[in-house]
Amino acid sequence: MTRLLVTGVSGLLGINLALEAVSQGFDVVGWTNSRTLKNTPFQQETVSLEELEKLPDSLRNTRADAVVHCAAIANLDVAEQNPQLADVVNAQAPGILAETAREMGIPFVQISTDSVFDGRKGNYSETDQPNPQNTYAQSKLAGEMAVRQAYPNALIARVVFYGWSISGKRSLAEFFFNNLSQGKQCNGFTDSIFSPLYVRDLADLLLEGFSKQLTGTYHFFSRQSLSKYDLGVAVAKRFGFDEKLITPVQTSQGNLLTQRSLNLSANPAKLSEALGHELPAATEGIERLFEDYQKGLREKLTAFLA
Repeated sequence: MTRLLVTGVSGLLGINLALEAVSQGFDVVGWTNSRTLKNTPFQQETVSLEELEKLPDSLRNTRADAVVHCAAIANLDVAEQNPQLADVVNAQAPGILAETAREMGIPFVQISTDSVFDGRKGNYSETDQPNPQNTYAQSKLAGEMAVRQAYPNALIARVVFYGWSISGKRSLAEFFFNNLSQGKQCNGFTDSIFSPLYVRDLADLLLEGFSKQLTGTYHFFSRQSLSKYDLGVAVAKRFGFDEKLITPVQTSQGNLLTQRSLNLSANPAKLSEALGHELPAATEGIERLFEDYQKGLREKLTAFLA
């Protein structure tokens, strides 16, 4: 049985990936920074990525057969206000973990982001030149570079996703669900374009990429691009909410503290070819979001904090 280390296991991707891996027969160990989850079907360890000197031994002690490194300072405003912390966690730690994984002879997957691009042209492929526009994106790109240097055969997966989280507040789909289910008005950005996957679709694809021993940089994105406003409307329609509660606005009207790239539509053709099949569409993922809601996944995840 493959022992898989998932860092950042309390995060949106981490928890969904860990649960999917367990369902596929992996022996999963999850790292958390400080939050201990209750009654999880996998082992947990508390590891601080800020303690760089301890990371090699922490990884070796897990006796992992493979690593998916999801943990990061992912809040754009937190990263912008704490650039040194973002550098340590998002840039330096991945390089150290990747080097240790290479020494151990085990696969390493670094989770990166579509935000490494500047959003000026869209339809980004792996050959396009990154140009990060904020501290978070800069630190994630530095993390990519550190991993490539430390472990050339690592897999770098650029991702963007939505889904159900432990806190119930981590994804854009949850933002729309939480507001619309309570009859509250909210804004949707019409000029912010992206290619998001439903997080459980992403988890499946990451495990498939691992099974096919992919190395190098791949775009793990939906084959469909849409605006954040359009995603909100899709959520409203599928859940039976009033889509008129979503006000279409420009990103500049959002009073955001940190600059965002606008057109981050992406091209996942390289991954589709490598896996030998078409990738899910963003709106197809909304159907799975709804189905998992009906199956009680939202409550199952939040119960891990009980």
